[in-house]
Amino acid sequence: MNKFPTVWGGGQLLAFSGIDGKTDFENNLCMRTAFDEYAIQFKEGPFTPTPPAVRYPGEVDHVELTGDFFRFYDKDGSVSSGVLVDCYHLLLDGDFDIELQGKYFIDSKDGKMLIAKKEFFNAALLECNVDDEIAKRAEFILNAPKPANISDASHQTLLKAISQIKTQTYHPEGRISNFWSTPDRWPHKKMWLWDSVFHALGMRHLNVKLAKQFVSAMFELQEPDGLIPHSGNPFVNQPRLTQPPVLSLAMRKINEIDPDPAWIAELAPKLERYIEWIFANRDSDGAGLVEWAIEANVNCRSGESGMDNSPRFDGAIQLDAPDFNAFLAFECESLAMFVPERRDYWLGHRDRLCKLMNERLWSDQVNLYVDYDVVGNQRTEIMSSAGFLPLYCGAASAEQAAKMVKHLTDPETFGTPFRIPSIAKRNVAAYKKDMWRGPVWTNINYMICLGLERYGYADLAKSIMQDTMREQERLYMEFGTFFEFHDDRKEVTPRELERKGRTEDGSYHPFHQVFHDYGWSGTLYIEMLNTPQWN
Repeated sequence: MNKFPTVWGGGQLLAFSGIDGKTDFENNLCMRTAFDEYAIQFKEGPFTPTPPAVRYPGEVDHVELTGDFFRFYDKDGSVSSGVLVDCYHLLLDGDFDIELQGKYFIDSKDGKMLIAKKEFFNAALLECNVDDEIAKRAEFILNAPKPANISDASHQTLLKAISQIKTQTYHPEGRISNFWSTPDRWPHKKMWLWDSVFHALGMRHLNVKLAKQFVSAMFELQEPDGLIPHSGNPFVNQPRLTQPPVLSLAMRKINEIDPDPAWIAELAPKLERYIEWIFANRDSDGAGLVEWAIEANVNCRSGESGMDNSPRFDGAIQLDAPDFNAFLAFECESLAMFVPERRDYWLGHRDRLCKLMNERLWSDQVNLYVDYDVVGNQRTEIMSSAGFLPLYCGAASAEQAAKMVKHLTDPETFGTPFRIPSIAKRNVAAYKKDMWRGPVWTNINYMICLGLERYGYADLAKSIMQDTMREQERLYMEFGTFFEFHDDRKEVTPRELERKGRTEDGSYHPFHQVFHDYGWSGTLYIEMLNTPQWN
């Protein structure tokens, strides 16, 4: 089997990893593979229509392509290589055509070429040996633990997932003293709350110390009043919004394989302050359940929920939300474990939330949990994947769970060709092949399956997780990347899906196409592949 990823496809990201040394949040060299040729494009900003590039002009027999080095094997037997020697410099050896503009400096020696932005150029790095530098970059992939007896497609896809999370790891910088991760290096590049959790879940199988740091880093963004923001960087937080509170999931899962009471004891008080902040700031009607913040942007009514453009939020109204309250109840359950002296306090909150979800959010009309309009005092009856998440925290009764499970095999609701759609199939008025208006998200599938296992539906959880892995493998082998979301109908490829609509003139816009090399799609693939009951 191959030692490195071998599938070329457009949109794959390249950058120097913090695992190998210093990164520079503001000035990292970030690149992307071209869609229609063997070329590496330099990303200068999210809206650069024709980025500068390094092109391979030969006849390619096969390639090796990771997040920090590449090799083109020509049909004539020659090999041309490139490697990131640090976070500013790309070193090339072989046959390349270079089309770079004014801000870059290029020097050459003994058939090698060194590229960096002018202000960071260090000619001494031309003395580096390309093969030696590639060997250094390759160590993480080669040494990463890998499950035995997996298929070739699983092996190939796993290599890509390992390479991807390595690329998306930053070195400590500024106010962040831990290693930390980002969803895609471009165009996002910041640290995000629930993304960090899902990255840690996959990383725990590769390097548990790094997984812990991914989680600890997110707590370093905590504000004085307890808020943990939805995103930030080494220098500044985003506006005062949060994201789904799922930090204890990573803490519990990591602690299962590497028990560390000191680490849990360090983070638990910070988590308590965060959960208390949510109670104090996200219950607008004082009825005991919490609501996501609502924004004015028509394409992102609730970025805080992570489900930016879901039809749940089309009315731009405050909603007691099944996902928010389920996440919160799970965190309270975790805190009862983490802080035994306050066990009754946190279990009391968990039980209160579960009781209120059943009273206010359970719909006998659709046999699912739905949002509740706190202004209009009525349930919305919109059937979304969020409605399954009370399984995750144990809120549902056995009878309710049985009714919910039927939807996952009903082709008219959530039993689509690729499960689990973000809204029910029968909601034809709201359905679009656009983000949270129908497509499937790996992280939601994963959390729902944790809930199914909690209620004894292990075979159904296994079926959904295996379908998810096989779809990711199929798409990787065709496109060479992990996509942000997927078509629940399997009618189009992820590249054909919309992302908050399309530009009016049809021109390229990075935020109107599904993101490639997307973080949690890859790291949760690692997590799923390493979960025995799902294989």
